[in-house]
Amino acid sequence: MGFGALSLKGRALRYLAQREHSRAELERKLARHAEDSPTANARAQIAAALDELAAKGLLSEARVAESVLCGQGARYGTRRLKQTLLAKGLDAELVASTLQRARATELERARKVWHRRFDTPPADAAERARQMRFLAGRGFEGEVIRRVIQATDDD
Repeated sequence: MGFGALSLKGRALRYLAQREHSRAELERKLARHAEDSPTANARAQIAAALDELAAKGLLSEARVAESVLCGQGARYGTRRLKQTLLAKGLDAELVASTLQRARATELERARKVWHRRFDTPPADAAERARQMRFLAGRGFEGEVIRRVIQATDDD
């Protein structure tokens, strides 16, 4: 017995109740449960269910981007946020506008991340490199990293 459109919509609602999902994420997750996957019929059922959720305002790409920015923005830089947003299959224009908002606060966010992790200026070149690698691993831009570490050296 296969799963009908109602069941696909129900599954999509359960996924959305857990957290915001992009349309591409839901399509991937629902494809596993569609009856004749990957036939056109199954894709049509998934598309119809997601279209209905989007029409009701339950599926929103803008909310997904906002959720990533609010949830991960405090811990990660714009490079990492961009990777996450693109992996969710969001529109390039939405990704660009979200990243523009993130860049406005990136230096402040990088300082907070550095402060939570280290709180003391690097004692030598090896420690300085370690702190810089840490911030780079969190996805902060090189210029921002340089400014954070340079400000700690000046203190």
